[in-house]
Amino acid sequence: MNHQQRRLRNMIIVAFFAALIGILAQITIPLPYIPITGQTLAIGLAATILGSKLGTLSVLVYILLGIVGIPVFSQASAGLGVVFGPTGGFIIGFIPTAYLTGYILEKKSFTYAYAMLANTIGMFITLLFGTIWFKFVMDVTWEAAFSSAFLPFIIVGILKAFLSSWAGITVRNRLLSTKFFYTKAHS
Repeated sequence: MNHQQRRLRNMIIVAFFAALIGILAQITIPLPYIPITGQTLAIGLAATILGSKLGTLSVLVYILLGIVGIPVFSQASAGLGVVFGPTGGFIIGFIPTAYLTGYILEKKSFTYAYAMLANTIGMFITLLFGTIWFKFVMDVTWEAAFSSAFLPFIIVGILKAFLSSWAGITVRNRLLSTKFFYTKAHS
């Protein structure tokens, strides 16, 4: 496969994962201020399957689609108002989450154990960004921010970290074995 074909394939994969994030964002469990969504599961999948660079590019494309008005954010919302609203910290936090999750796997190994470690760390990064953002946007105490934007998401976050680790490593291995997806080590 030549450079242009590889580049085109990577662009298609990035677009696919950006769309997957938008689709899973529509799976929501409503809570008073911040819903539980499938977005974080999709972020973990993107980073686990694609690694730091392509996983982060998928997240950036997803966020840009939402900013320009395509209803890809939770509950089919879009626009800068969502990014600057109470849940915007989670959305912005997806960027370092995807990068760091993929980076840990690239530096260690794409195994189930390291994927669980990387995705759990990523989950806490997203929650940290979301909580800090929520505190300032909603002008609440740290205790209120922690109880609204962090605490309710820990258990479900660990479950999503497990699912994205297991599914991500499984899919990544299959894609690599079929030569549908390439990494530097498999070029």
